Amino acid sequence: QVQLVESGGGLVQAGGSLRLSCAASGRTFSAYAMGWFRQAPGKEREFVTAISRSGGSTAYADSVKGRFTISRDNAKNTLYLQMNSLKPEDTAVYYCAAKGAFTTSGSYYTARYQYDYWGQGTQVTVSS
Repeated sequence: QVQLVESGGGLVQAGGSLRLSCAASGRTFSAYAMGWFRQAPGKEREFVTAISRSGGSTAYADSVKGRFTISRDNAKNTLYLQMNSLKPEDTAVYYCAAKGAFTTSGSYYTARYQYDYWGQGTQVTVSS
């Protein structure tokens, strides 16, 4: 089992940047494929980006491609999300998620149901 704690959210103006972190504890972090999801008020939780266990493979939602970058530091048990050129429509609670079962080193996962563990979320608000 793994515990996930997000941090780094806040209020930023449109065009600004934020860096989210997700600290993992428990079982070996490198055993998990990881992802970021977000949920805006009144909307479903949606996929943002994902990364494989090794960090060598990544995927992005079209809405954030070219602006967001996912990365991980397995030595520090931490997942990151660098968000640049933020837009008001990026406003949401951001969640990190871990998939521990039946993963392969180079695979990433983009569906909510594929993930086993979730953090509590961190609020990101982008003002216009």
